[in-house]
Amino acid sequence: MKLTAIEALNRLKEGNKRFVEGRSAMRDEEHPERRNALVGGQNPFAIILGCSDSRVPAELVFDQGLGDLFVIRVAGNIVAPSQVGSVEFAASRFGTRLVVVLGHTNCGAINATVSELEQPTEQRSPNLKSIVSRIRPSVEALMDAGVCEDRETLIRHAGRANIRASCNQLRHGSQLLEELIDNEGLLVVGAEYCLEAGEVVFFDGVSGLAQA
Repeated sequence: MKLTAIEALNRLKEGNKRFVEGRSAMRDEEHPERRNALVGGQNPFAIILGCSDSRVPAELVFDQGLGDLFVIRVAGNIVAPSQVGSVEFAASRFGTRLVVVLGHTNCGAINATVSELEQPTEQRSPNLKSIVSRIRPSVEALMDAGVCEDRETLIRHAGRANIRASCNQLRHGSQLLEELIDNEGLLVVGAEYCLEAGEVVFFDGVSGLAQA
């Protein structure tokens, strides 16, 4: 049975709580049977657009197994056409109704963007610049506003601002996703993983949601 967005969100929260407490529900001995059951197809209950950082594997962070999550990973959890297309594919093909943009504290891509704004360099490759350029507006807005008194605070706020920006791009940058949001119960939310605590905090798109 397909989970609603709220049900999927609560399942992720429960899984992250297990992860933080060190009591994973996943069993290695169950994997061969589960793997065979998935040969004919998949039915992921959530789509995760996360950062490529090796310290933030979505399946482990949310204590989920094979076939549970449709995971898209890219440095800085940015939204480019290929990421939008991947979300569209999973949402329309599998009927998955929850999309989570998952960033994390002390993100290297955020740090690189701040450094680029502080001291521009021509040595960065065009491919790396394409990532920085998508994060840049979120950082520039904070720097221009002068609301962050030091670099550490700027990076912390920029990380969340970048997550919000990616969420808004998914909500408003795709006609297909907009229709699914308006008519089919698709929900796009933003979350941040704390490297120190292991906890995922959902902070964007969840206000007022029942049992969320």
